Amino acid sequence: MKKVLVTGGAGFIGSHLVDTLVRNGSEVVVIDDLHPSAHRGRPDYLNPSARYVWANVGDVSTLDETLSGVDTVYHLAALLGMVESQRDPVSFVRDNGLATATLLDRVGRMSRRIERFVVASSNTVYGEGPAQCARCSTVVLPGLRDPAALAKKQWEVLCPRCHGPVERKATPEEHPLRPASVYGLTKRDQEELSLLLLPPLGIPTIALRFFNVYGPRQSPTNPYAGVISIFRGKLLAGDRPPVYEDGMQTRDFVSVHDVVSALLLSGTRNGLPSQAINVGSGVPTPVLKVAEEVIRLSKQDVAPLILNTHRSVDIRHSFADISRARSVLGYAPKVSLEEGLSELFSGSTPG
Repeated sequence: MKKVLVTGGAGFIGSHLVDTLVRNGSEVVVIDDLHPSAHRGRPDYLNPSARYVWANVGDVSTLDETLSGVDTVYHLAALLGMVESQRDPVSFVRDNGLATATLLDRVGRMSRRIERFVVASSNTVYGEGPAQCARCSTVVLPGLRDPAALAKKQWEVLCPRCHGPVERKATPEEHPLRPASVYGLTKRDQEELSLLLLPPLGIPTIALRFFNVYGPRQSPTNPYAGVISIFRGKLLAGDRPPVYEDGMQTRDFVSVHDVVSALLLSGTRNGLPSQAINVGSGVPTPVLKVAEEVIRLSKQDVAPLILNTHRSVDIRHSFADISRARSVLGYAPKVSLEEGLSELFSGSTPG
């Protein structure tokens, strides 16, 4: 029986991973501090077969006790929220960056080497996705969008050479890391610290860059909740789902079930070299289309509330190139957006 440590294992993604690990016969121990940014008290879905330690992942004594005998570590714990990270950068750097460095230090000091370390990163490490000019074929690697253009409600990035329209491309792992928020910066720190410190010690390390994860247990009150959960929560409260900009911005929505599959493959597949890997569906979907589908499934006669305003932490387009995940992990997303959305309203698990 493998012993597995899951940090953040009481959270949205972590709890689904814990359930699957327990079903597969692993001994699972969880560290989670039930931070109020993500939890309103102790969740009712906790797995009774796992052992829960209610502490911050940066606590050294807790780490030394829980790491004893562990074979695999899944590090999912993080302070959440892009907007919130701009308001409180100190807490995010401490709870995401420093706590991760502490965890890595204690893992490195273990007398017995663990077999695999898997850290949850995020598509927020990239910022804007790549593009190519439709007119002059220039490859465009956008940084932050021009505030003057955004003030004029010019949402799309244009070619810097000829100012023509650009065609968005899938984001590969080699794309420059240009996070647009402190949260994204700390996720970059988490993965880079892990990939810098552990492989030289002989510990294979995988950083999974999750795109827009959605599914059961994702709370609309969580500051990092995906737009799907937020839209649904607004409708349940009798409000119209709010859509920033014009709604034509695209995201890569991936079911939590597919994300758990990628986590398990990263933790168990033999011979994996240490690296960062995208985890998404590989399909770009306009946010407005998602809002309309959530309304349809809610059976409400309303329209999305298009705000025509911009948030400083928002990018325009992002979807994953998942070719590395397919070839290295054997990962293949199985839950379509339509099936995943239906699960949220029907309660039945896809497949």
